[in-house]
Amino acid sequence: MNSLTRLIPFVWPSRRRLFLSMFFALLVAALWGATLSVSYPVVKVLLQNETLGEHVQKLIDECEKRIETSLRELKEYEEDEQTARLEDIPSLERKKSRSDRKMAEAQQKLAALRWIQVNVVPRLPGDRFRLFALILGLLLALTMIKLVCMFAEELLVGSVVQLTVMRVRKACFRRVLALDYQTLRLHGTSELMSRFTYDVEALGSGLALLGGKLVREPLKAAACLTLAFWVNWRLMLLAVLLVPVAAVVFHRIGRMLKKASQKSMESVARIYKVLEETFEAAKVVIAFDGGRRHRQVHHRESKNYYRKSMKIAMADALTNPTTEMLGMTAVVLAMLPGAYLVLRGTTSLWEIPLASEAMELADLSLLYALLAGVFDPIRKLSSVFSKVKRAGAAADRVFELIDLKSQVVESNHPAQLPAAIQALEFRDVGFTYLARGHARPTVLDNVNLKFRRGDVIAVVGENGSGKSTLVNLLPRFFDPDRGAVLLDGVDIRDAGLADLRSHIGIVTQETLLFDDTIYENIRYGNFDAAPEAVAKAADQAFVTQFLDDQLPEGMKTRVGEKGSSLSGGQRQRIALARAILRNPDILILDEATSAIDSLSERLVHQTLETFVRDRITFIITHSVSDSILKLITGVVVLERGRVLAQGMHAELMQNCSSYRRLYQARTQGHDPDGESTPGQAA
Repeated sequence: MNSLTRLIPFVWPSRRRLFLSMFFALLVAALWGATLSVSYPVVKVLLQNETLGEHVQKLIDECEKRIETSLRELKEYEEDEQTARLEDIPSLERKKSRSDRKMAEAQQKLAALRWIQVNVVPRLPGDRFRLFALILGLLLALTMIKLVCMFAEELLVGSVVQLTVMRVRKACFRRVLALDYQTLRLHGTSELMSRFTYDVEALGSGLALLGGKLVREPLKAAACLTLAFWVNWRLMLLAVLLVPVAAVVFHRIGRMLKKASQKSMESVARIYKVLEETFEAAKVVIAFDGGRRHRQVHHRESKNYYRKSMKIAMADALTNPTTEMLGMTAVVLAMLPGAYLVLRGTTSLWEIPLASEAMELADLSLLYALLAGVFDPIRKLSSVFSKVKRAGAAADRVFELIDLKSQVVESNHPAQLPAAIQALEFRDVGFTYLARGHARPTVLDNVNLKFRRGDVIAVVGENGSGKSTLVNLLPRFFDPDRGAVLLDGVDIRDAGLADLRSHIGIVTQETLLFDDTIYENIRYGNFDAAPEAVAKAADQAFVTQFLDDQLPEGMKTRVGEKGSSLSGGQRQRIALARAILRNPDILILDEATSAIDSLSERLVHQTLETFVRDRITFIITHSVSDSILKLITGVVVLERGRVLAQGMHAELMQNCSSYRRLYQARTQGHDPDGESTPGQAA
């Protein structure tokens, strides 16, 4: 299905405004044809020295003559039928039918002309100049009404476009929020931002054209084309011979434009990625004087975008000349034979009938004006051709995002988890991250673990051992490829996502705060919490300690983008308060105290000594400190995605060399790989 047609459900809620805009577009088209038709009376008044009354009388006389001729022909055919042979009768019947049709047309035209003669001509001024001034006044009035209708149409279309773009953005955002964490990371922030901004804006620009010019201009062309066929349909058939040629040409240009637009949008996403990486790592860029390297990467991607954009510019530049050449050829094909008929006073060319009656100069001028009226909208449409194709490419990318499927699927009939989780089991769990274009190594392999309520488990291991991946399976950031995670015997894939996550609280290694107040960042853990509960959680995580000393606005202090106005330790305490406020059955602390000072770490651990009771707690760490030893009831050692050992600290110190190395690295100030570090291990 064409991606642009998939926009119909997003446009449909604004259908009343859309239909009203189409009504105004019809009025604009009708008035466009009417203003161009004014050329006929102008030529009559100025060039042919004939009043409109005289011209109407002349047309009436011609109609009466045609009626008389048709009547005479019919009488002759009837007489011939009486003496004709049987095989000649069908031919005579066709001739009679043709004469009947001509007479009916002449009678209809005669009735209209007599109405004009009685009701319109007497009200027109007899002086030619005054009549000409009246015609120009009528032209001015029609133009003013047309412009008012055009303004109303553009305003309504703009409203429909903005509402549609808003709905598309909301649908994209809703889809992104429904995706699993792994899929989001696979596509990347810069790619998603490019689709939300550049692609959606390109889509909106195309919609504005589709609802505006691409409705109004074809209607204007159709109005003029209809009138031109009424003037002389035979000559117009010559003009439309180029339509198939134009269709083939624009189809090929359109394919090239759409492909180039898709490549251009992908290039923009890569530029966004360069900018995002540079700004996010500004400290590293400045500290290591990496500005030149980032400028080179940005220059390379910008040059790539330039090349893609030039393909679009080339196709766009080719459109206008092609349109103008084809349009002018069509005008010549119609006007040249028409001029021959007028100047030679004939109705045929090379014995081919091109008119039912002799054409006059006024007829030719009207035909030319109407052809110009057809050509002008087509020329305007050619100027927006590339934008419409770009909108089509943008729609493809936007709907690719909307069509993304989450790797984490919620059950149609979710099982209800108990109010208080008593047991947690990892059963034969295996997991490998998704990757684009290359294989990823297995992160978890055949993990079997069981825990009970009240367990406080330190999960330790070197970088890349799978510590964070293991606990990230619990809130279903992603699902295991093999095996299952069970809560009280219920596979978490069978539970409702909201129900499952309501039992889990997380403090991540990378502290994530929102650009809001400290109070709202803590309340994010439980939006239904009372202010007293928020204040208590802040006090437990020692947030109030730095509020009283450093932030006079207290809990109303805004933390800035990603908490930039706070120190790393302050951000981590707020994140801990957020998890405490949730009061979860399962608490995950992923390097939760890595960014705070030793004193604050001891204070937080004192809070945790009370808080971790009667729940299952995971403390993810590279190594175990003495304060952590006071909290934990057991240790799980991971190495290359496998459970290397499980037990108590003293037991593992004797039986597990990897654990012993990790612990000694902490106490002796060395990292697990044996390199000296000035402080605690990361």
